[in-house]
Amino acid sequence: MTDLDFDHFRQLVRQRSGLALTPDKAYLVLSRLAPIARTEGLADVSALLTRLRLGAPEALLRRCVDAMATHESFFFRDGTPFNLLADRVLPELIEARRAHRSLRIWCAACSSGQEPYSVAMLLQEAGGALAGWRTEIVATDMSESILEKARSGLYTDFEVHRGLSEARLNRWFTREGAAWQVSSTLKQMVSFRPHNLLDGTAGLGTFDILFCRNVLIYFDVPQKRTIFADLAAVMADRGALFLGSAETVIGITDAFELTPGAPGLYRPSTVPARVAKIA
Repeated sequence: MTDLDFDHFRQLVRQRSGLALTPDKAYLVLSRLAPIARTEGLADVSALLTRLRLGAPEALLRRCVDAMATHESFFFRDGTPFNLLADRVLPELIEARRAHRSLRIWCAACSSGQEPYSVAMLLQEAGGALAGWRTEIVATDMSESILEKARSGLYTDFEVHRGLSEARLNRWFTREGAAWQVSSTLKQMVSFRPHNLLDGTAGLGTFDILFCRNVLIYFDVPQKRTIFADLAAVMADRGALFLGSAETVIGITDAFELTPGAPGLYRPSTVPARVAKIA
């Protein structure tokens, strides 16, 4: 592929998704776009990139950009955030929200749905502590195709055995042919919506808990600053933000601060929010 076509595609991906493709990611572009080139009847990825640069249907543009996203996900990923949610965050918010008995949770960049369904399991397992409460889990992703999988609630043997205990598998899933179907109870708790983090948070409402894990690593610092400001704007008082283990707010924003002794858990800052300056 030519440098012109590759650079155009890198710019296209960044504008539409925020993902920053460095020059050394040419191999990734070739491997992920090859199946699309074949289905389009094109000779190779080079021909596909040229078509994108010279003008292509919107559907094809979306497919190509979507192909560059990493949709890695599994149930109760990394363990610690979900232990913190069950043992610390939920009990604190149940006490703080007792007057209006309502909780809203946002799972941003939810991929194929394992994260929001894991959260739904924990809410159900909280039992009587949330009896009579209105709970809502909003799960978003920029990829329509991955959202379709999430909505279906169907997972392979490999997928359900990544993070799920046998007890949870048997309680919350039923065998359906070669796949496992998540229970209707959990499916009814999660609302899946298309959303791009670059588009801001207007219309999403306010949330008590935000999961934005393992996605900000793909954005540059100015984009991270903007996204953190957007997340702070929709977080309710005394809310909680969960980031991935490789993600941080240090040197990027003062809107959130790490909770001592709780890796990956951030709270709204106790000082007025301001954009951090980098020397």
